[in-house]
Amino acid sequence: MEVVNAIGRRKAAVARIFVKEGSGAITINKRELTSYFPSGILQYVVKQPLNTLNVAEKYDIMVNLNGGGSKGQAEALRLAIARALVKINAEDKPALKAEGFMTRDSRIVERKKPGRPKARKRFQFSKR
Repeated sequence: MEVVNAIGRRKAAVARIFVKEGSGAITINKRELTSYFPSGILQYVVKQPLNTLNVAEKYDIMVNLNGGGSKGQAEALRLAIARALVKINAEDKPALKAEGFMTRDSRIVERKKPGRPKARKRFQFSKR
């Protein structure tokens, strides 16, 4: 099997991944998954598409991750992994789509408006 690549995005995070057959190692920016995401919840989020299809020990994944925070990066990586698995085997798409792993979450931070402290917050009103 040749190397399959895919891109996943979430908020400001971008994950570019390369998937090949192997023993289930996930390397993110030349670090292990457990050292890059110490939180068990984020490790679980990253592995969700692999666990859904029961192929967690079948592929080696090499990841370039940048931008955003840890949660955004984990969810960007989840989308990239799901897209790569569909490239490998198109019959897996309905199972991944039913779990919601094939949908790009397009919510991003709203921009700050002039004359306001944040996007929607107003300065405190003073009667006198």
